[in-house]
Amino acid sequence: MTRDSTMKTMLVAARANADAFADRFREELPDHRIVTEIPEDGSSIAYAVVGRLLPGLLASLPGLELVLSLNAGVEHLIASGEVPAGVPIVRMVDPGLVDGMVEWVAAQVLAWHRNLFTYREKQQRTAWEPAGEKLAHERTVTVLGAGALGGPVATMLATLGFNVRGWSRTPRDLPGIATFAGTNALVKAVTGADVLVSLLPATAGTTDLIDRALLDRLARGAFVVNGGRGAAIVDADLIAALDDGQLSGAALDVFRTEPLPADDPYWQRDDVLVSPHVAAPTHVATAVSVMADSVRAWERGETPAHVVDLDRGY
Repeated sequence: MTRDSTMKTMLVAARANADAFADRFREELPDHRIVTEIPEDGSSIAYAVVGRLLPGLLASLPGLELVLSLNAGVEHLIASGEVPAGVPIVRMVDPGLVDGMVEWVAAQVLAWHRNLFTYREKQQRTAWEPAGEKLAHERTVTVLGAGALGGPVATMLATLGFNVRGWSRTPRDLPGIATFAGTNALVKAVTGADVLVSLLPATAGTTDLIDRALLDRLARGAFVVNGGRGAAIVDADLIAALDDGQLSGAALDVFRTEPLPADDPYWQRDDVLVSPHVAAPTHVATAVSVMADSVRAWERGETPAHVVDLDRGY
């Protein structure tokens, strides 16, 4: 059964690019009213597009039907307790975001694999010293979180020639990739891996998952890439593993506290590449297209793609 879509109002509550998002929504949904500020009568808002949630925002929208997240991670929305009961949250999974993550992870893995970080250090010492080169098929990469983002990442790495393993909470079928599912398979998935890529969501089950015990299962001198959520890694354990050579380096785009504090030890480490949560930014055109599809599906009486399972947290 279709839902009434007569001139429904959408609030675009993005902290950045709100006007650009709103203009694009007006093109995609011309029969809807698009606003960037809450009108006097908040009950007229049926759809809310949100990034980082402003306290009290959703509580002021009694007519809310659907929350559309600008981010792939929705832990902040769930933890806020402000999403009204029964109102679905749709997380962001759009082609631009996926492509961005694939590119970022591939860049980090290839840079480490071809010793670019090592050669940068040698250049600073004017040292003409080959580091020893390997081909991709001689490396094993494990991707934790082989879902909407991790699946395409794993596929790209396999296309580049790496031996790729994918681990997820529930079984996945990824052609050409060895897949593992569930807590009991985690150790097997990471044992002996040269590179560990984390694209895990932030849930109770993933917090502190990457600890010293897990890092010690990797090959000696392994490389860690985190584009998922900062809380998945026990930072002290990662630093200790770098200090004693169990890890040779890490590329980190996400952190427990963001922006990363100026006194955080990661800033001072030559063996850690810090980037400011830019691996998979939301792109206006592709993101709006996906969210508009969600609205249209909702108004047809269908469940939009990527509705969050509150029990799983994603």
